[in-house]
Amino acid sequence: MPLPKIKEVRAFVVRGGGGADYHDQGAGHWIDDHIATPMAKYPEYRQSRQSFGINVLGTLVVEIEAEDGTIGFAVTTGGEPACYIVEKHLARFLEGRDPAEYEKIWDQMYFSTQYYGRKGLVVNAISGVDLALWDLIGRLRQEPVHHLLGGAVRDELQFYATGARPDIAKQLGFIGGKLPLHHGPAEGEEGLKKNVALLADMRARCGDDFWLMYDCWMALDVNYATRLAHACHAHGLKWIEEAISPDDYWGYAELKRNVPAGMLVTTGEHEATRWGFRMLLEMDCCDIIQPDVGWCGGVTELLKISALADARGKLVVPHGSSVYSYHFVVTRHNSPFAEFLMMHPGPTEVVPMFAPQLLGEPVPVNGRIRASALDKPGFGVELNREIPLHRPYTH
Repeated sequence: MPLPKIKEVRAFVVRGGGGADYHDQGAGHWIDDHIATPMAKYPEYRQSRQSFGINVLGTLVVEIEAEDGTIGFAVTTGGEPACYIVEKHLARFLEGRDPAEYEKIWDQMYFSTQYYGRKGLVVNAISGVDLALWDLIGRLRQEPVHHLLGGAVRDELQFYATGARPDIAKQLGFIGGKLPLHHGPAEGEEGLKKNVALLADMRARCGDDFWLMYDCWMALDVNYATRLAHACHAHGLKWIEEAISPDDYWGYAELKRNVPAGMLVTTGEHEATRWGFRMLLEMDCCDIIQPDVGWCGGVTELLKISALADARGKLVVPHGSSVYSYHFVVTRHNSPFAEFLMMHPGPTEVVPMFAPQLLGEPVPVNGRIRASALDKPGFGVELNREIPLHRPYTH
């Protein structure tokens, strides 16, 4: 049966309090505590990522309403600039159309914006629209998104935790813990020693049978990343993540050749579209790709990215994006586990990742989520209507 046509597309911005723009946290949160960044070469921007504006955009909320009143929605980053793109440019490719035409809609959104887009903010906006479209289709068909993607290939999702306390993550049942790297090249040998010492301390706390990884957030160069990898090898570092600039494919290929045997190189959080990931895969830049479904082009594009990786025997472990990645991961054999961002300030507790924006968001229990917890229509969550939604533009 044909689906009701799309009546209206709306875009809102939400500021403050975390959510999809999860770096927008209050003082004292682990996610903003002297973490290595490309801006750390400037001492005035070293202590806090918010100091150089990591949280300025806010959350983008996209709503797509069908003619029968059904509303699909999604949240990602992009804030007010992305609202403008959605309302003034992208909405024309959806309104009056069948929601099931997601391939044609994606193609028109991408190629109509190619002259000023291709990556970054524009693809974030496209991703938000695409996710809201999949949510709408699921609600109209009364099926969860993972059913639309072919169905679950396992009974549960298992997670590693990203946060400052992998020792607590182990106690909470996660399969591994990924630490933020605190010191980059500008802090010299002393900073390098502190990075190694922190890993050694966590290894002593966690024991030998627990994964430990380092998230470097684009902060390093090939030489420093190589030295860090070798210095951490004795402490069982499982992988080194996003060590250098996402545009330096050649540097990633060199780093992958340089790291100790058995250590994995991972990246892709800030990569976008099948063409960007094709570069990572064909140049043998990494062992695991980590697209964020809210930034790489949405579910429609993530399916293509995953197929490229699968054909090359590479794993796809999406960057933490709550239910938007869970529905994908549970349907793919080459996505054997998922990331959970520990958004508790400590982080010493498991709390919903995109709170307070999402209601009904499932969280891991003993490091796992049953596939059956994802069986509600669409992505299975609701938008919290008590938070202030600002619609800066209309069309």
